[in-house]
Amino acid sequence: MTTRRFALLLALVLAVDGTAAAQEAFPTRPINMVAPFPPGGVADLMARPVSAAMEKVLKSPVVVVNKVGAAGAVGMSFVANSRPDGYTLLMALSSISIIPEADKLFDRKPAYTMDQFAPIALISADPTVLVVRAEKPWKNVKEFVEDAKKRPEEISYSSSGVYGTLHMAMEMLTHAAGIRLKHVPYNGAGPALTAILGGHVDALASGPAVVLPHIKAGKLRPLAGWGANRIAALPDLTTFKELGYDIEFYIWAGVFAPKDTPEPILRKLRDTVRQAVQDADFKAAMAKMETPVAYMDAPELQKFWDKDAKMLAEAIKRVGKIEEKK
Repeated sequence: MTTRRFALLLALVLAVDGTAAAQEAFPTRPINMVAPFPPGGVADLMARPVSAAMEKVLKSPVVVVNKVGAAGAVGMSFVANSRPDGYTLLMALSSISIIPEADKLFDRKPAYTMDQFAPIALISADPTVLVVRAEKPWKNVKEFVEDAKKRPEEISYSSSGVYGTLHMAMEMLTHAAGIRLKHVPYNGAGPALTAILGGHVDALASGPAVVLPHIKAGKLRPLAGWGANRIAALPDLTTFKELGYDIEFYIWAGVFAPKDTPEPILRKLRDTVRQAVQDADFKAAMAKMETPVAYMDAPELQKFWDKDAKMLAEAIKRVGKIEEKK
């Protein structure tokens, strides 16, 4: 072998070894976990314990970054268009499937498309809960619906934004019950919760983790849940299906990366989350929120996501165009 050929071969081997070493070394700097809603909402509440547990596994910082706006579209679009290197992740909710469908309705250029993401793992999947202010007269769904029929668009509810997850849950209810409510959108689930606690609106559809402390404190009253089964933390709370309403809706939280993230990095991230959900502190944080872990690895999450997205697309088409009032 000539000296030149040997030198080229050595360079190639070193390059391959260097690439492998770089992949094995991931991460070499902090990872950002984007929560596309403000602090206090479900995405934020899920992102923080997951990130803390991932830090332990990776022995490297995982920083929660709240990038808010447009019912989550700002943060999700940011991640979709980020460099696919594993350093920018997304804590997504069900709204990841809603926003592209809403864009289609209005013939808008999509903020992102779902195929711009690579699933890593599902963390939780909780049915939405309908709550009202405790001083309001409605003790059950029957009273709420009857009053809403007498006073169209007078009973108000807050949401995380037009076509956000909380809005879609309430739209499913109003469609099924034949009622008209006043929708007051906010920029995230946190502000939507603040609105009902502050007396600015009457009702809210929310993930259980967000409202449970306020239910226990006597500030909010739960009327029903959107799940197929009753919520473990609220065993006496009836479901809409039990009441004859054919509606079902879950607020789920899952970790995603930009598509085209190298497979070795995706594998490491999947393995990291798999270990993270077994962490004692993570389990304690989820238990404190009374949110059961619903872990799914990427292949199972993809199937779950496909089914959920189809259901939401059908619901959005039924709802049709809803112009946000200025």
